[in-house]
Amino acid sequence: MNAGADIATTTVTMVDALNLALRDSMTEDENVVVFGEDVGVLGGVFRVTSGLTETFGKDRCFDMPIAEAGIMGVAIGMTALGLRPVVEMQFDAFGYPAMEQMFSHLAKLRNRTEGRWPVPIVVRVPYGGGIGAVEHHSDSSEAYFAQTPGLKVYTPATVGDAYTLLREAIAQDDPVIFFEPKRLYWEKAELPVPEAAEAVPGRAVIRREGEDATLITYGPSLSVCLAAAKAAAAEGYDVGVIDLRSVVPFDEGTAADALARTGRGIVVHESAGYCGVGAEITARLTELCFDILEAPIQRVTGRDIPYPPPHLEHHHLPSVSRILDALADIL
Repeated sequence: MNAGADIATTTVTMVDALNLALRDSMTEDENVVVFGEDVGVLGGVFRVTSGLTETFGKDRCFDMPIAEAGIMGVAIGMTALGLRPVVEMQFDAFGYPAMEQMFSHLAKLRNRTEGRWPVPIVVRVPYGGGIGAVEHHSDSSEAYFAQTPGLKVYTPATVGDAYTLLREAIAQDDPVIFFEPKRLYWEKAELPVPEAAEAVPGRAVIRREGEDATLITYGPSLSVCLAAAKAAAAEGYDVGVIDLRSVVPFDEGTAADALARTGRGIVVHESAGYCGVGAEITARLTELCFDILEAPIQRVTGRDIPYPPPHLEHHHLPSVSRILDALADIL
């Protein structure tokens, strides 16, 4: 992680932080290769891979045909040669044709070979709504991958985590599905060298302490939860916020400790509620904390519908008002 230390006080966007993470990883390890649709000369639709082809050459950052299953199959084959591919699925729903490769092979190869075949692949997925995009460009598909044993699922909600978590993902020998919140791509912040505890893969971070209730979230919903906690404070309630950072593995200890203090919790995410990540988190925390809960754990999620047209997405996504309504129910 030392490569990022010299820019510890530099203000950057999340796109910049992701680009820097790729650059630093490619500089430190010549086996790291980056490819996908339009990631080469164009630098990606969101410019996350901008300049990588010019810096590292066409053998290490290059474009592939519009065939996601083929892209994924090539990446899996590359690991047999000792390479460490970082693959971009251009938009969330564009990755669905590659699911057979990811579920049947990417998730299973290391287990199938009893660890003899490492699968150090990172699949970058720009995901989520909030940017007024059309169907197939605003999905939150993390539950599909979270339900697949053998895959890790990370999602940063801050500029610093975008850098740190992507570096950590690339360094691992297990496959990681790396969900990048599109609505946060242009958020700006200083890029700090993280505290040791925050650099641990799978470790949740408490973004706001609270004594009355706990909001548990990840990715694009963190900013909404922080805004809701601030609004609740204006009404006299002290609400904490936990940023999971990793859906798989799930840091149940940090969440359970927070619920032990507050006795009340709400899980917030953009994807649909039915069979979503929040359902599993709620079930697991209820099992762990049943005796100390003062109220049932609530969920505030996207509606159980296909993603709506852009002019309706504000009705679909979790909002401050919906979170405050849930808080009113449990408080």
